[in-house]
Amino acid sequence: MDTISWSDFDRVRLCAGTILSATDLPDARVPAYVLSIDFGPLGVKRSSARITERYSKEALLGKQVIAVINFPEKQIGSVMSQCLVTGFPDADGAITLAQPATLVPNGSRLC
Repeated sequence: MDTISWSDFDRVRLCAGTILSATDLPDARVPAYVLSIDFGPLGVKRSSARITERYSKEALLGKQVIAVINFPEKQIGSVMSQCLVTGFPDADGAITLAQPATLVPNGSRLC
């Protein structure tokens, strides 16, 4: 495993945000949602997320997640993804979202 310096890690902006909406990404090769996420003072950002196996659109509303917000935007199907929602795959590859254990202010940075 390669190691990184503290300054490398410090450049990654992992922040908490609340999911405002979740819709299907119709042209996705693998089923995915388009999430609209409120990062408080950092704004609202969109992300494509392959989390359909474990989460319904309705269950995602109001859920806080941890996302990388300073990657370059990336075109995913018809959506320009502005952040990367984080999670962990289970033994079958289904993603479980990474979340704060308690509510924190939107935009809070992981430290």
